[in-house]
Amino acid sequence: MAITAQDMVDRYLEAELAILQGKEILFNGRKLIMDDLEEIRAGRLEWERRLRAQQAAVAGQPPYALATFR
Repeated sequence: MAITAQDMVDRYLEAELAILQGKEILFNGRKLIMDDLEEIRAGRLEWERRLRAQQAAVAGQPPYALATFR
């Protein structure tokens, strides 16, 4: 079973919540603590970006926006 972008977003959210609750967690084979919160948030943002790109591709939207000048 392949891991989806949504699965990764969920895992990062769980990790972020655990860290904010003062817990130490094992994530992707690494022990993470409060000092790693910035890295966890950056990972979550990256996976959220990937998820939005996948959703846009499925919806048939281009990965860019067009501007109209008048």
